[in-house]
Amino acid sequence: MPEDWEHGGFGLYIHWPFCQAKCPYCDFNSHVVAQIDQKAWQAAYLSEIARVGSETQGRILRSVFFGGGTPSMMDASVVDAILTKVRATWSCANDIEITLEANPTSVEAERFSGYRDAGVNRVSMGIQALNDADLRALGRLHTAGEAFAAFDIARDVFERVSFDLIYARQGQSLDTWRAELHHALSMAIDHLSLYQLTIEEGTAFGDRYAAGKLRGLPDDDAAADMYALTQDVCGAAGFTGYEVSNHAKPGYESLHNQIYWRYGDYAGIGPGAHGRVTVGGQRFATEAPMGPAAWLAQVNKTGSGETDRAWLSTDDQMSEFLLMGLRLTEGVDLGRIPQPQYDKINIKIKALEDMGMIEKNGGQLYLTPQGRPVLNAVLRELLMD
Repeated sequence: MPEDWEHGGFGLYIHWPFCQAKCPYCDFNSHVVAQIDQKAWQAAYLSEIARVGSETQGRILRSVFFGGGTPSMMDASVVDAILTKVRATWSCANDIEITLEANPTSVEAERFSGYRDAGVNRVSMGIQALNDADLRALGRLHTAGEAFAAFDIARDVFERVSFDLIYARQGQSLDTWRAELHHALSMAIDHLSLYQLTIEEGTAFGDRYAAGKLRGLPDDDAAADMYALTQDVCGAAGFTGYEVSNHAKPGYESLHNQIYWRYGDYAGIGPGAHGRVTVGGQRFATEAPMGPAAWLAQVNKTGSGETDRAWLSTDDQMSEFLLMGLRLTEGVDLGRIPQPQYDKINIKIKALEDMGMIEKNGGQLYLTPQGRPVLNAVLRELLMD
């Protein structure tokens, strides 16, 4: 699949690994530290942008995404320096999307105008719940009132604002989720990310669950009902479920995440950041050290934040292409799969069609409404040897 990335575009992900506190459900690469040398981090990011830029010249950059961690802990001057370097390194699309993840507190909200002046034009806020009791249970440091106030500020400062909520929480019923969802839609501008709570090993919630102490979680049937309700309520409000967990008004889908899901190229910079980069007609998976101190030291010592660059075979690429693309309502273009790889899965596609889980239409393969809630099972069936 040489140069196939052009179907999805090219983006840049920058990982900021620091948080004020570690949420009990979070398995992201985030760390709590007493002090952060922001100038040292700025220098390392600029060095990495120059390195990656040297092997990706001639591309149009469609998006930049500051993820974490909590990127709204970054000084606005650091974000400005990064984006200045980005613009000097690549040609940027006229409609480039520059997103920064933010916590909804007054401290972060004070930085919003600085981020906007630096070039950020979209903010994604991790609100997670709209009542104080559930926010405390999720380990969040903000109150619902603080979240609403920060959201109002963001709405005044940025062109685009999205926020996240988690459902299938402890003690949550279908009726309480319906009410919360209607409240969220009354606030939302153009985009919502709505994630079902998953209990991950290695998290505080994972430990409690294993010990039988995480009580009140909705069962699988109740969680499935919440998912179905989410699709119905958001769709009726004009927020199309364009991906399993993401809903937007038409034309306001996340450009950066679409690069992932449409299997474009993206450079990952920062501790634990992953990338997919096509160089010399070959596609590679890139990784970086997880630990912030280790990553910073490696960049300073070697001039590269990568620990691994693994070549991806055509079979590997097909698997990733389907894993990512079938998350989208639009599905995947089967014409992007080379014939030998397509022949391997064609029988499985027909079997899943007969089961009513997937459909083909005009060369596109996509999940049916019946298949979307069981995406992982469909993928296992499609991709297993």
